[in-house]
Amino acid sequence: MTNLGNLEVDEFMAHPPAKVWRVLTEPDLMDAWLMPTEGFAPVVGTRFRFRTQPAPKTNFSGLVECQVLEVDPPRLLRISWSGVGTALDSTVTWELVPEGRGTRMLLTHTGFDLDDPEQARAFEIMNGGWRSHVLRRMIVALDALA
Repeated sequence: MTNLGNLEVDEFMAHPPAKVWRVLTEPDLMDAWLMPTEGFAPVVGTRFRFRTQPAPKTNFSGLVECQVLEVDPPRLLRISWSGVGTALDSTVTWELVPEGRGTRMLLTHTGFDLDDPEQARAFEIMNGGWRSHVLRRMIVALDALA
């Protein structure tokens, strides 16, 4: 039986949903807080990729192949997430919920096979990444937006 791991991040952001939606869906803004994008558009079926530094020790090539699976502006963005050179085939979902003058962002990254050592390591790395530096960079991008 496969032991599936899911990452969940629940974060309040002191910005309205429309502003958070912009950083989630405008490629230039995504580049600033997540990774450089190639070909992204918030349209179901769009195939795109992220490009970052390779991590040879984990067989990660530095490329993440993605496809937009669901879009409901400014509430929901769901994409597939597959690391090139790895066995990881997962899904990332951002849900935005208005809360007072801000937004509750719920991020879920699902589909890690924790019985696979490579995916368990990816789970560990991404769990820390989503919660720390990626989230911090997203807030910096939001704060810089007019």
